[in-house]
Amino acid sequence: MLFSLTIAAQIDSKNRSFSIPASEVPEAQPEVKPDLPEAKDNPNLGLNFPKTATNLDFDKKEISMFPEEEFANPGELYIDKINRSLDNIRLSKEEVEKRNGSTTDQYLGDFKSSASKVNVVYRDHGHTDGDLIQVKVNDDIIYPRVYLTGGFKGFTLNLKPGFNKIDFVALNQGESGPNTAEFKVIDDQGTIITHNQWNLATGVKATVIVVKEE
Repeated sequence: MLFSLTIAAQIDSKNRSFSIPASEVPEAQPEVKPDLPEAKDNPNLGLNFPKTATNLDFDKKEISMFPEEEFANPGELYIDKINRSLDNIRLSKEEVEKRNGSTTDQYLGDFKSSASKVNVVYRDHGHTDGDLIQVKVNDDIIYPRVYLTGGFKGFTLNLKPGFNKIDFVALNQGESGPNTAEFKVIDDQGTIITHNQWNLATGVKATVIVVKEE
């Protein structure tokens, strides 16, 4: 009897069995790992460092604030200045003014002429180093800024009866100093009325007067 019940239960259990549908599982993706170098092969452990170039050529010439053609050694610049200062102590006042330029206005004379007009010309009689002058006639500025070169240049002045005053004002002393110039006053017949030079400090003037005779 027990044997019959066991068989019946197994048959009944088979008839009542059910299946659970499988859920859709996404297909597993393969794991991607970064391609890292082995520590033993790369001591930098994957870090990128700039490479040092070993074949670059650089200009090895030193940069100097002093012109090489004048002073091979920068210290010579200061030695030169000291020597000039010592020379100024030893020289007379006239010699110092000749060297450094006059610090007082210069009167270069007055000259008579019966000409109706004159040519006034001037140039840098020393090294052309950037000397600048201002030209006045009877206290009126006719050329506010003239650059002196090695060649003569100037203007024609119609003379009025009496005094005709011409002033040359030094605007600077160029690169080497002082303000140096040569000038001529020539009448309408080509005769030189006066011919002279000046050595001026900045701001100082040289004056010449042409007196027109009736």
